[in-house]
Amino acid sequence: MDILGQLLPFVFLIAIMYFIIIRPQQQQAKKHTEMLETLAKGDKVVTNGGLIVVIYKVEDDFFSVKMNDSVVVKITKDAVARKYEDEV
Repeated sequence: MDILGQLLPFVFLIAIMYFIIIRPQQQQAKKHTEMLETLAKGDKVVTNGGLIVVIYKVEDDFFSVKMNDSVVVKITKDAVARKYEDEV
């Protein structure tokens, strides 16, 4: 009984850490992965470097993106921070 009383605070601490830290990070990573899978040609995205580019071609591990009318570069899928939504 005494051991249970000593371990109970640690169990609560671990449960609180899971629900406050670990679970939200897992959900955010899942949403980001789903967003990457749904991206298609013509979508605007923001890179981790802050560039707003248009997806030109979707490949397995890379996106070919247009920076302007004449510049097309390849970026890794990990370099995409989020989908860019135009503010109207």
